[in-house]
Amino acid sequence: MTIVVGNVNSFLNPVPENFALSSAYPNPFNPTTSLNLDLNQDGFVSVKVYNVVGQVVAELVNGHMNAGYHTIQWNAGNVSSGMYLVQVEAGDNIAAQKLMLLK
Repeated sequence: MTIVVGNVNSFLNPVPENFALSSAYPNPFNPTTSLNLDLNQDGFVSVKVYNVVGQVVAELVNGHMNAGYHTIQWNAGNVSSGMYLVQVEAGDNIAAQKLMLLK
């Protein structure tokens, strides 16, 4: 049993203190991987996946997201094996990481 004094919504839907993009899991992957995104404020979010020559191969998010903890999945079943970069832009925050798809 938990007793909450104050705003119950902030207990049930906590907001992270900082923007963060966790390491993809699993990585290397085949064909699906997940990324955890911590948003410390509401706003427009863009999550794109690029191949090694800089072409966008997937757009996972392109719109408004509320502050909080989010899980984003990428099913790469329609692209070939190789190295990819995922980039997240949320307001002034930008994060990127490498992903390895092995089929």
